[in-house]
Amino acid sequence: MRFGKYDPEEIETRWQKDWADRDLFVAPDCADKPKYYVLEMFPYPSGKIHMGHVRVYTIGDVVARYMRMKGFNVLHPMGWDAFGLPAENAAIKHGIPPASWTYANIADMRAQLMRMGYSLDWKREVTTCRPEYYRWEQLFFLKFLEKGLIYRKNSPVNWCPDCHTVLANEQVEDGKCWRCDAEVQNRDMEQWFLRITDYAEELLDWLDKLGEGWPERVLTMQRNWIGKSLGSELTFQVEGMDEGVTVFTTRPDTLYGATFMSLAAEHPLIEKLVAGRPEKAAVDEFCAKVRNMDRIKRTADDLEKEGVFTGAYCINPVTGARMPIWVANFVLMGYGTGAVMAVPAHDQRDFEFSAKYNLPRKVVIQPAEGGLAADLMAQAYTEPGVLVDSGEFSGLPNEEAKKAVTDHLAAKGIGKTTVNYRLRDWNVSRQRYWGAPIPVVYCESCGMVPVPEKDLPVVLPEDLQTLPDGRSPLTVTESFLQTTCPKCGGAARRETDTFDTFMESSWYFMRYASPTVADAPFDRPALDYWMPVDQYIGGIEHAILHLLYARFFVKALRDLGYTAENEPFKALLTQGMVLKDGAKMSKSKGNIVDPGEMVARHGADTTRLFMLFAAPPEKDLDWHETGVEGAGRFLGRIWRLAEELADVTAPSVACAPAPSAIDAAGKDLRRKEHETVRKIAADLERGFQFNTAISAVMELVNDLYQAKDALKETESGRAVLSSALASVLTVLSPMTPHICQEIWTRLGNQGLVSELPWPAYDEKALVRDEVEVVVQVNGKLRGRLTVPADAGKEEIEKLAFSEPNVTRHVEGKTVKKVVVIPGKLVNIVVA
Repeated sequence: MRFGKYDPEEIETRWQKDWADRDLFVAPDCADKPKYYVLEMFPYPSGKIHMGHVRVYTIGDVVARYMRMKGFNVLHPMGWDAFGLPAENAAIKHGIPPASWTYANIADMRAQLMRMGYSLDWKREVTTCRPEYYRWEQLFFLKFLEKGLIYRKNSPVNWCPDCHTVLANEQVEDGKCWRCDAEVQNRDMEQWFLRITDYAEELLDWLDKLGEGWPERVLTMQRNWIGKSLGSELTFQVEGMDEGVTVFTTRPDTLYGATFMSLAAEHPLIEKLVAGRPEKAAVDEFCAKVRNMDRIKRTADDLEKEGVFTGAYCINPVTGARMPIWVANFVLMGYGTGAVMAVPAHDQRDFEFSAKYNLPRKVVIQPAEGGLAADLMAQAYTEPGVLVDSGEFSGLPNEEAKKAVTDHLAAKGIGKTTVNYRLRDWNVSRQRYWGAPIPVVYCESCGMVPVPEKDLPVVLPEDLQTLPDGRSPLTVTESFLQTTCPKCGGAARRETDTFDTFMESSWYFMRYASPTVADAPFDRPALDYWMPVDQYIGGIEHAILHLLYARFFVKALRDLGYTAENEPFKALLTQGMVLKDGAKMSKSKGNIVDPGEMVARHGADTTRLFMLFAAPPEKDLDWHETGVEGAGRFLGRIWRLAEELADVTAPSVACAPAPSAIDAAGKDLRRKEHETVRKIAADLERGFQFNTAISAVMELVNDLYQAKDALKETESGRAVLSSALASVLTVLSPMTPHICQEIWTRLGNQGLVSELPWPAYDEKALVRDEVEVVVQVNGKLRGRLTVPADAGKEEIEKLAFSEPNVTRHVEGKTVKKVVVIPGKLVNIVVA
């Protein structure tokens, strides 16, 4: 039978249409079979998919297809994280409303993803900028507000003057906006916050319960971000004022060594401290500079420590010593109280600061061998030791002293034991147009009033354009701004801030369970059936904020009665980046590879195969044309092999029963077939190691080529060939579904490969009649033996000594020892 030329474009588009016409990947709710929910982080509709998209969605697609073949009811949905600043910036550039730009991009990207042949349930598609989606987000806001989880306060924020919006700390790079490169300013603004800190302890505790399903690296990053610390809170009285400086410290054992105080540039006490002092101008200038620094870099170990003296002093509560109060660039308001009691002899940051500004050091912890002298120290001493020069606590081991000092401070009423978290409440408001409206109004008589549930959604007008200077058009659009107060009926003004886009991505995975239900955010039976997500897949760059916010949302919605789940994602895979020439693909580097071009040249299956074969999923993948071409050649080999065997093989199933009469060559190929099926299942179950699974298929294909001419001459041989070829197509189909389905059909098989059960290997087929045994003399390889698989030690030893090359190396020597490991090794020790 002649197959003709392998034409990926024709084959792939034809089968994609067939699958769509059959609704093949539409997942029924609450089916009478175990469920499996696989989900990749949904994309932002930028207009084109890139190779990073191709990699993550190919990984997810193989998982989905594999689990369907394993007998699961698989949910594999797709949607669009459609709000956000990039759409506005693009809309400004092109002179169109963000909605027009976004919906056009969604249409383009949907077509591109479909062309890759992904097994997605498009009937569950969600788009976060549609009112039918964000109306429920607005409802959650109202419920959170009722519960006290939402509040509004004046807070220092990162402000981009060009984008006209607040930026998260992670969106500030080297003091500049990550989008427009403008210098970021520090402002005090009224903002909406979610009390994620109310769940800090639970978020931390559940990290230990996620088990092996999550990468340890991600768990560690989340633990560090939450940043739980047990310590003491105490107050240092400011000299000449009724005010005190409250600090949080995890090292109360070093209190007697505190010699100065360091404040964050944002600390509210600074203005009072410098009022009327000659130091005021210098302090104001320094604080303005520090407030505009990248807050992440302010905590870096290699930050050059800088500060300025306020002219004020505070009193050490246990020594009575006067401590100068400084403002330091490495202290943040976001952790503790924004004030640090500086102990330069026992904290490295304080040590470096004291060295730069010639501030005093005092040793209060000595190592067991003693000998520390403050003026001779090259660095801070931070190891365990015994307290010295610490009043009644001198002589105590420092770990024991922590509690003793804290109890002493509590008894005096100037301190207490407390738990502190690095985690801060989530600022969920943005001063941008293209986002979900926050459902509150402001009335001169009633103040802030929530929009009633019956009036949801508060619809964002989609026909507006961001103003040329970047300001939100909501602030000047009277038809949106002007409304009536739900409480008194008087004139009111709508909130013009919109939600942070993390709000949309914190619950979208739950909406997929029932995306078309119109009278509630979720259909509870469907949600209970599908949640949690069994396998979540996405980039490591989302390891902290997105995952943390999603985990918080599920817990908060659980407490509101919407779900019974405690965690959203049972297992997490963070795939590596796609690199070219050793660098991440980017337009600025000029190393972008267009997936559309790759599919047009090589086909979707070839592109998918390379993505899976080039590296393990958690590792970075270096793109190279030769690798893509190699993947294409391999698929061509399978095509030609199937064409050659089409007339001698019968329609078959993978791992078919053994024929009644089978020769040695047939046994060898049958064993290789079943070994391959076993290995691929193991590779997919242990962290989805697609590269080694594909390698195993390649080995089986090689063996098929080598064995085909001999085996096709006999009926039993043809049966073995049919089964082995069916196994190749079946186990490779989740990775390259189109070509496998096409060959399957051309060989005369009925139905769809994707609806076949995953093949089960036969343990009996794995048993070898003969095995190869390595023979060594004094540890050096001297021969190889083929012996019966059940041969005993004596028989193997006898055969080893009869091997000519072995005989030559032991002749005339004394045999001291013979070690026989049946089926593997003989080692003869001679002298």
